[in-house]
Amino acid sequence: MWSRRLLYLVLLCAALAAGLPALAQKTQADKVELGSNTAKNGFKNEDEIRDKFNNWKTDDEAKIWLGAMNYKLAEIESVTATKPHGEKADVEVLIKTKAGEKREGISIKLVSSPQGFNQIDKRWLSHYVKMWRIPADVEAALKLFVGETPPDRPSKDPKRMYLNELDAATQKAVTDFFTANKEMIVSDLFSGEGIHSAGWMMVALKSSATPRWVLRRDDYVTKFFGDGKVELTRNGNLKIGRITVQRKGGDGGRESAKMLQFKINPALLFEGK
Repeated sequence: MWSRRLLYLVLLCAALAAGLPALAQKTQADKVELGSNTAKNGFKNEDEIRDKFNNWKTDDEAKIWLGAMNYKLAEIESVTATKPHGEKADVEVLIKTKAGEKREGISIKLVSSPQGFNQIDKRWLSHYVKMWRIPADVEAALKLFVGETPPDRPSKDPKRMYLNELDAATQKAVTDFFTANKEMIVSDLFSGEGIHSAGWMMVALKSSATPRWVLRRDDYVTKFFGDGKVELTRNGNLKIGRITVQRKGGDGGRESAKMLQFKINPALLFEGK
Protein backbone atom coordinates (compact mmCIF):
# COMPACT_ATOMS: atom_id res chain seq x y z
CA MET A 1 0.00 0.00 0.00
CA TRP A 2 2.78 2.42 0.99
CA SER A 3 4.79 1.52 -2.09
CA ARG A 4 1.76 2.32 -4.30
CA ARG A 5 1.33 5.73 -2.63
CA LEU A 6 5.02 6.43 -3.06
CA LEU A 7 4.76 5.55 -6.76
CA TYR A 8 1.82 7.96 -7.18
CA LEU A 9 3.80 10.71 -5.43
CA VAL A 10 6.82 10.19 -7.68
CA LEU A 11 4.65 10.30 -10.81
CA LEU A 12 2.90 13.48 -9.61
CA CYS A 13 6.21 15.24 -8.93
CA ALA A 14 7.49 14.25 -12.36
CA ALA A 15 4.38 15.64 -14.05
CA LEU A 16 4.66 18.92 -12.19
CA ALA A 17 8.35 19.25 -13.01
CA ALA A 18 7.66 18.67 -16.69
CA GLY A 19 5.12 21.49 -16.73
CA LEU A 20 7.21 24.07 -14.90
CA PRO A 21 9.45 25.15 -17.83
CA ALA A 22 6.45 25.87 -20.05
CA LEU A 23 4.76 27.77 -17.23
CA ALA A 24 7.90 29.82 -16.56
CA GLN A 25 8.29 30.57 -20.26
CA LYS A 26 4.69 31.76 -20.51
CA THR A 27 5.03 33.89 -17.37
CA GLN A 28 8.18 35.59 -18.66
CA ALA A 29 6.53 36.24 -22.02
CA ASP A 30 3.59 37.85 -20.25
CA LYS A 31 5.95 40.10 -18.29
CA VAL A 32 7.81 41.15 -21.42
CA GLU A 33 4.55 42.00 -23.14
CA LEU A 34 3.32 44.00 -20.17
CA GLY A 35 6.61 45.84 -19.76
CA SER A 36 6.54 45.66 -15.99
CA ASN A 37 7.88 43.38 -13.32
CA THR A 38 8.96 43.04 -9.73
CA ALA A 39 12.62 43.95 -9.33
CA LYS A 40 14.85 41.55 -7.46
CA ASN A 41 16.41 44.04 -5.07
CA GLY A 42 15.12 47.44 -6.15
CA PHE A 43 17.18 50.16 -7.83
CA LYS A 44 19.43 52.64 -6.07
CA ASN A 45 19.97 55.11 -8.92
CA GLU A 46 20.15 55.64 -12.67
CA ASP A 47 23.76 54.41 -12.76
CA GLU A 48 22.59 51.00 -11.67
CA ILE A 49 20.03 50.81 -14.47
CA ARG A 50 22.68 51.91 -16.98
CA ASP A 51 25.04 49.22 -15.68
CA LYS A 52 22.34 46.56 -15.90
CA PHE A 53 21.90 47.34 -19.61
CA ASN A 54 25.67 47.15 -20.12
CA ASN A 55 25.65 43.72 -18.45
CA TRP A 56 22.66 42.53 -20.45
CA LYS A 57 24.18 39.16 -21.30
CA THR A 58 24.10 38.09 -17.65
CA ASP A 59 21.46 40.42 -16.18
CA ASP A 60 17.98 38.88 -16.27
CA GLU A 61 16.13 42.17 -15.81
CA ALA A 62 18.03 43.85 -18.62
CA LYS A 63 17.03 40.96 -20.87
CA ILE A 64 13.38 41.51 -19.97
CA TRP A 65 13.70 45.26 -20.61
CA LEU A 66 15.18 44.65 -24.05
CA GLY A 67 12.38 42.21 -24.79
CA ALA A 68 9.81 44.78 -23.64
CA MET A 69 11.43 47.23 -26.08
CA ASN A 70 10.71 44.73 -28.88
CA TYR A 71 14.24 43.39 -29.34
CA LYS A 72 14.95 39.70 -29.85
CA LEU A 73 17.87 38.70 -27.66
CA ALA A 74 19.20 36.27 -30.25
CA GLU A 75 19.57 39.12 -32.76
CA ILE A 76 21.42 41.53 -30.44
CA GLU A 77 25.16 41.84 -31.03
CA SER A 78 25.99 44.52 -28.47
CA VAL A 79 24.38 46.95 -26.00
CA THR A 80 26.07 50.15 -24.80
CA ALA A 81 24.31 52.32 -22.21
CA THR A 82 25.41 55.84 -21.21
CA LYS A 83 24.07 58.76 -19.17
CA PRO A 84 23.77 62.04 -21.10
CA HIS A 85 23.82 65.23 -19.04
CA GLY A 86 20.85 67.56 -18.84
CA GLU A 87 18.71 65.75 -21.41
CA LYS A 88 15.24 64.21 -21.35
CA ALA A 89 16.80 60.78 -21.68
CA ASP A 90 18.43 59.85 -18.36
CA VAL A 91 19.93 56.74 -19.92
CA GLU A 92 20.68 56.18 -23.60
CA VAL A 93 21.02 52.66 -24.89
CA LEU A 94 22.76 51.96 -28.20
CA ILE A 95 21.60 48.56 -29.42
CA LYS A 96 23.40 46.89 -32.30
CA THR A 97 21.65 44.07 -34.12
CA LYS A 98 22.16 42.33 -37.42
CA ALA A 99 19.84 44.91 -38.95
CA GLY A 100 21.92 47.87 -37.73
CA GLU A 101 22.18 50.21 -34.74
CA LYS A 102 19.40 52.01 -32.91
CA ARG A 103 19.55 54.49 -30.06
CA GLU A 104 16.86 54.28 -27.36
CA GLY A 105 16.45 57.15 -24.89
CA ILE A 106 14.88 56.29 -21.52
CA SER A 107 13.56 58.79 -19.00
CA ILE A 108 13.90 57.22 -15.54
CA LYS A 109 11.82 58.12 -12.50
CA LEU A 110 12.95 56.54 -9.24
CA VAL A 111 10.28 56.85 -6.57
CA SER A 112 10.24 55.69 -2.96
CA SER A 113 6.49 56.00 -2.40
CA PRO A 114 3.40 55.26 -4.51
CA GLN A 115 2.11 58.71 -3.51
CA GLY A 116 5.27 60.67 -4.31
CA PHE A 117 5.57 63.45 -6.89
CA ASN A 118 8.38 63.88 -9.36
CA GLN A 119 9.41 66.83 -11.49
CA ILE A 120 9.32 66.24 -15.24
CA ASP A 121 10.30 69.75 -16.35
CA LYS A 122 11.32 73.06 -14.79
CA ARG A 123 12.42 76.21 -16.61
CA TRP A 124 12.10 79.96 -16.61
CA LEU A 125 8.79 81.15 -17.98
CA SER A 126 10.53 83.00 -20.83
CA HIS A 127 11.80 79.68 -22.18
CA TYR A 128 8.27 78.24 -22.37
CA VAL A 129 6.99 81.46 -23.94
CA LYS A 130 9.43 81.01 -26.84
CA MET A 131 9.05 77.25 -27.09
CA TRP A 132 5.25 77.20 -27.13
CA ARG A 133 4.58 80.70 -28.48
CA ILE A 134 2.54 81.62 -25.44
CA PRO A 135 0.40 84.71 -26.21
CA ALA A 136 0.90 87.96 -24.30
CA ASP A 137 -2.23 87.70 -22.12
CA VAL A 138 -1.36 84.17 -20.97
CA GLU A 139 2.27 85.17 -20.42
CA ALA A 140 1.14 88.09 -18.24
CA ALA A 141 -1.06 85.76 -16.18
CA LEU A 142 1.78 83.26 -15.70
CA LYS A 143 4.16 86.06 -14.66
CA LEU A 144 1.73 86.90 -11.86
CA PHE A 145 1.48 83.18 -11.06
CA VAL A 146 5.23 82.61 -10.63
CA GLY A 147 5.88 86.02 -9.07
CA GLU A 148 7.88 87.64 -11.85
CA THR A 149 5.21 90.34 -11.72
CA PRO A 150 4.10 91.42 -8.21
CA PRO A 151 0.37 91.06 -7.39
CA ASP A 152 -1.78 93.88 -8.72
CA ARG A 153 -4.60 93.15 -6.25
CA PRO A 154 -5.01 91.50 -2.82
CA SER A 155 -3.61 87.95 -2.82
CA LYS A 156 -3.00 85.07 -0.40
CA ASP A 157 0.71 85.47 -1.06
CA PRO A 158 2.14 89.01 -1.19
CA LYS A 159 4.86 87.82 -3.61
CA ARG A 160 2.68 86.23 -6.28
CA MET A 161 -0.87 85.40 -7.34
CA TYR A 162 -2.63 82.08 -7.74
CA LEU A 163 -4.44 81.43 -10.99
CA ASN A 164 -7.84 81.26 -9.31
CA GLU A 165 -7.27 84.79 -7.99
CA LEU A 166 -7.17 86.20 -11.52
CA ASP A 167 -10.29 87.47 -13.25
CA ALA A 168 -12.52 84.97 -15.06
CA ALA A 169 -11.47 86.09 -18.55
CA THR A 170 -7.78 85.61 -17.74
CA GLN A 171 -8.38 82.20 -16.18
CA LYS A 172 -10.20 81.15 -19.35
CA ALA A 173 -7.37 82.44 -21.55
CA VAL A 174 -4.89 80.27 -19.62
CA THR A 175 -6.96 77.08 -19.73
CA ASP A 176 -7.92 77.65 -23.38
CA PHE A 177 -4.28 77.99 -24.42
CA PHE A 178 -3.12 74.83 -22.66
CA THR A 179 -6.17 72.93 -23.91
CA ALA A 180 -5.56 73.92 -27.53
CA ASN A 181 -1.85 73.05 -27.33
CA LYS A 182 -2.01 70.13 -24.91
CA GLU A 183 -0.66 67.44 -27.23
CA MET A 184 2.43 69.46 -28.19
CA ILE A 185 3.09 70.63 -24.63
CA VAL A 186 2.78 67.20 -23.04
CA SER A 187 5.04 65.67 -25.70
CA ASP A 188 7.71 68.31 -25.04
CA LEU A 189 7.48 67.74 -21.29
CA PHE A 190 8.03 63.99 -21.49
CA SER A 191 9.96 63.28 -24.68
CA GLY A 192 11.83 66.43 -25.62
CA GLU A 193 13.42 66.89 -29.02
CA GLY A 194 16.59 65.95 -30.88
CA ILE A 195 18.90 62.96 -30.63
CA HIS A 196 18.67 62.88 -26.82
CA SER A 197 14.88 62.72 -26.71
CA ALA A 198 13.28 60.04 -24.55
CA GLY A 199 11.30 57.42 -26.43
CA TRP A 200 10.64 55.45 -23.24
CA MET A 201 9.87 56.05 -19.58
CA MET A 202 10.85 53.70 -16.80
CA VAL A 203 9.39 54.10 -13.32
CA ALA A 204 11.14 52.17 -10.56
CA LEU A 205 9.65 51.92 -7.08
CA LYS A 206 12.64 51.77 -4.74
CA SER A 207 11.46 51.47 -1.15
CA SER A 208 8.94 48.71 -1.08
CA ALA A 209 8.56 45.18 0.24
CA THR A 210 8.35 44.20 -3.43
CA PRO A 211 10.29 46.75 -5.56
CA ARG A 212 8.72 47.13 -8.97
CA TRP A 213 9.41 48.69 -12.33
CA VAL A 214 7.36 49.58 -15.39
CA LEU A 215 8.63 50.49 -18.86
CA ARG A 216 6.40 52.25 -21.40
CA ARG A 217 6.74 53.95 -24.78
CA ASP A 218 6.60 57.75 -24.83
CA ASP A 219 3.37 57.83 -26.85
CA TYR A 220 1.67 55.74 -24.17
CA VAL A 221 3.13 57.92 -21.39
CA THR A 222 2.04 61.21 -22.96
CA LYS A 223 -1.45 59.89 -23.59
CA PHE A 224 -1.76 58.49 -20.07
CA PHE A 225 -0.56 61.55 -18.16
CA GLY A 226 -2.13 64.03 -20.57
CA ASP A 227 -5.52 62.33 -20.41
CA GLY A 228 -8.11 64.56 -18.76
CA LYS A 229 -9.21 68.17 -18.69
CA VAL A 230 -7.11 71.30 -18.38
CA GLU A 231 -8.42 73.04 -15.28
CA LEU A 232 -7.51 75.09 -12.23
CA THR A 233 -7.14 73.31 -8.90
CA ARG A 234 -8.63 74.42 -5.60
CA ASN A 235 -5.15 75.59 -4.62
CA GLY A 236 -4.95 77.84 -7.66
CA ASN A 237 -2.48 75.76 -9.67
CA LEU A 238 -3.06 74.32 -13.15
CA LYS A 239 -3.80 70.69 -14.01
CA ILE A 240 -3.18 69.24 -17.46
CA GLY A 241 -4.71 65.80 -17.18
CA ARG A 242 -2.55 64.09 -14.55
CA ILE A 243 0.15 66.78 -14.69
CA THR A 244 0.36 69.56 -12.10
CA VAL A 245 1.73 72.97 -13.12
CA GLN A 246 2.97 75.15 -10.28
CA ARG A 247 5.49 77.76 -9.18
CA LYS A 248 8.68 76.04 -8.08
CA GLY A 249 8.94 77.83 -4.74
CA GLY A 250 11.47 77.01 -2.04
CA ASP A 251 15.15 77.79 -2.71
CA GLY A 252 15.30 80.10 0.31
CA GLY A 253 13.49 82.84 -1.55
CA ARG A 254 16.05 83.03 -4.37
CA GLU A 255 15.00 84.04 -7.88
CA SER A 256 14.96 80.39 -8.97
CA ALA A 257 11.83 79.94 -6.83
CA LYS A 258 9.98 81.78 -9.62
CA MET A 259 10.57 79.06 -12.19
CA LEU A 260 7.59 77.19 -13.66
CA GLN A 261 7.47 73.53 -12.69
CA PHE A 262 5.60 70.51 -14.08
CA LYS A 263 5.11 67.50 -11.78
CA ILE A 264 3.53 64.05 -11.92
CA ASN A 265 3.07 61.06 -9.66
CA PRO A 266 5.12 58.52 -11.68
CA ALA A 267 3.73 55.58 -9.70
CA LEU A 268 0.38 56.10 -11.45
CA LEU A 269 1.98 54.44 -14.46
CA PHE A 270 1.79 51.12 -12.62
CA GLU A 271 -2.00 51.44 -12.79
CA GLY A 272 -2.06 52.27 -16.50
CA LYS A 273 -3.62 49.72 -18.80
